Amino acid sequence: MRYSGKLQINAGAKCPQAGLMRKLGIADTTFARYDMVKAAINEIRQTRTGIKFLRRTVPGIKDLPVIAKKLIEEQNCDLVMAFGMPGKTPIDKQCAHEASLGLIWVQLLTNKHIIEVFVHEDEAEDEKELALLAERRAREHALNAVKLLFEPESLTKKAGMGLRQGFLDVGPLKL
Repeated sequence: MRYSGKLQINAGAKCPQAGLMRKLGIADTTFARYDMVKAAINEIRQTRTGIKFLRRTVPGIKDLPVIAKKLIEEQNCDLVMAFGMPGKTPIDKQCAHEASLGLIWVQLLTNKHIIEVFVHEDEAEDEKELALLAERRAREHALNAVKLLFEPESLTKKAGMGLRQGFLDVGPLKL
């Protein structure tokens, strides 16, 4: 196993700045084998208020860019999290790459962040590890989304620290 222990994360204060409400778009697929959205929303609700969730589910990973764009442009979301679980085959990897490029384009077209939360089936040695990876990655990216929404400057303090979502952090390089 590539990681151990329980997830111990704290995004900060439970109360947002007075009157500050943010819309968080959530896009996921029926192709995924784990409900990462449930974990992400649970993590956010434990650590922060002032967020309205708008969830949309599409059939496959290549459908994520258009639903993310619709969440931003039609539902006025401040940020979108896009969840996907590509399979192990070469075509699955190609589709994930194409979806990722599409999500990048949507970010550039809308000037809004889209946090890509993809878990590839071949990242884990077995299904139990895959489920744990999906859970942890969803929760850790959810906290990154909260930081981008409410305190983006806090991420600067973590620059160059070798942080990883889902697996143990690797730490910074040393001279």
